Amino acid sequence: MGFDFQVRADGSVVITHHGRQATVLRGARAAEFLEAVASDPQGTMARWTGNYKHGNERAAKEHPRNRQ
Repeated sequence: MGFDFQVRADGSVVITHHGRQATVLRGARAAEFLEAVASDPQGTMARWTGNYKHGNERAAKEHPRNRQ
């Protein structure tokens, strides 16, 4: 999905999407993120940046172009 993250020396976490900064987490949120990212890194980063389930997934599934 194109997400990556880096932990800075001050403890903050920078999440990038395709090389562009998506969000910066600091303090308790950064620590909580680092615990959650171990299980499913790409899905976790998508949820934490807000780039997750926009509501059109069902409509896109039914589109003729996407039918198999």
